[in-house]
Amino acid sequence: MASAPSARPVDAVVELSGVSVDVEGAPVLRDLDLTVRRGETLGVRGANGSGKSTLLSVVATLRPVRTGTGSVLGKSFGDSAIHDVRPRIALVGHAAALYQNLTLRENLRFLAHLTGRPDRAADDALDAVGLAGVADRTASRCSQGMLRRADLARVLLSEPELLLLDEVHSGLDAASVGLVAGLIDGVRRRGGASMVVSHDQQRLTAETDRVVEIVRGAAVPERCA
Repeated sequence: MASAPSARPVDAVVELSGVSVDVEGAPVLRDLDLTVRRGETLGVRGANGSGKSTLLSVVATLRPVRTGTGSVLGKSFGDSAIHDVRPRIALVGHAAALYQNLTLRENLRFLAHLTGRPDRAADDALDAVGLAGVADRTASRCSQGMLRRADLARVLLSEPELLLLDEVHSGLDAASVGLVAGLIDGVRRRGGASMVVSHDQQRLTAETDRVVEIVRGAAVPERCA
């Protein structure tokens, strides 16, 4: 991908320039450039261990970079204010972001309280993903598919501006796959952006505006809409 321009695009939700990241002392991302704009859904693919999940953790402001510059939702890396954007970001990773000893309802209501939303909003989110009937079951007693849907309810409730999905379709049954497309569409309508990591090239092509591949730590463009 071409190097980032000297002036940051006014509609950039994510802007990375020359970013390098080490994990446990080993280089993973190398001199990576990437821009994701408002209203855009970016697909990310690559071999196992190529750095896809590391890239999402950087964009989620959870992992520092070794070299390079970047910004997320208008806040620059190295600025303490970048932590203020975290409530506006939703990351759905390989493990559900739920407290195992709490029920699904308690998990969602806890998030509702943190974000100033009523309990009813949490209950509605669980209902929207088909979990109303098991809302009082603890997360530890839920199947992988149920946990995945509960994570999607968390996204639905928090209404993020930046949605980061890491192999989110894994563990979802066919009836639940449409929930992901609905969440992405909701982010787009709010003027936000999404990044979708998947090994499923067909799904990436169908659900995203363009796709990049992580090759030797850099983002290489594959397709534009």
